[in-house]
Amino acid sequence: GMAGTTPDFIEGQMKRVRELTDRPFGVDLLAASPESLEESVDVIINNGADSFIAGLGVPMPIMERLKKANVKVMVVGGAVKHAIKAERAGCDAVILQGGEGGGHTGLVGTMPLVAQAVEAVNIPVIAAGGIYDGRGLAAALSLGACGVWMGTRFIASTEAHAAQMYKDTVVGAGDTDTTRTRCYSGKPMRCRTNDYIKDWEGRPEDIQPFPHQAIHSHQTGVIGGIGGITDEEKLNPDTSCFAMGQSAGGVKEVKPVAEIVGDIMRDAEAAIDRVSSLKAKATA
Repeated sequence: GMAGTTPDFIEGQMKRVRELTDRPFGVDLLAASPESLEESVDVIINNGADSFIAGLGVPMPIMERLKKANVKVMVVGGAVKHAIKAERAGCDAVILQGGEGGGHTGLVGTMPLVAQAVEAVNIPVIAAGGIYDGRGLAAALSLGACGVWMGTRFIASTEAHAAQMYKDTVVGAGDTDTTRTRCYSGKPMRCRTNDYIKDWEGRPEDIQPFPHQAIHSHQTGVIGGIGGITDEEKLNPDTSCFAMGQSAGGVKEVKPVAEIVGDIMRDAEAAIDRVSSLKAKATA
């Protein structure tokens, strides 16, 4: 995503993408920051984005302009009601992230969330949260999702716009090494557990609502990897925010994106074949 970046940075990245491929691509921003949306919408449209993905709400201030420019609009949500709202607002698809996922996330697990959402809406549902390999992709397709949305696995990629410390923190995490906390932004966000989180979780009444807590995190320099900071001198494993999901426990090494995608596709095909063989055995 491009949350926390400037329109100029977004434009530069979009031009770089177009130099590398003629395939469709999208831009991800927070709908909860309307001023950022307004500043960036022309850049998104004029530089050829095929889709726009909004986090933390439906991007109503710019929805009409995006639709007129034939930009597909998708929303990230954490509950079935978010999918229903997205469909009613005219979104083209909804990305539903279970509580296992990294970053801002809800409480409902990915499996029940996706299974219920595909019955509640007619727009495509994309599954997210706790998915990091081909087995997760196969499972999501079985639930009725049309695809998956992965974050944590791709933080630990060679090309990721993330500090090496962030990538290493993902690789070094176990399945129980994350905490769902409001201490960085004021909204629930799953991050790598550290001393800073433990301190705030011991006094949750002191956490301010969004956006005040997020402003505090920026001002005190703890926004970390989630804020796009790549200068390791500005990062601290004991205080900085390193958003990641429970899937971090399954991420064992940093790899090029092409290799990651290849692994995912091979594992998904193997998982689907394995399930298909069970049916064949049952009918034999």
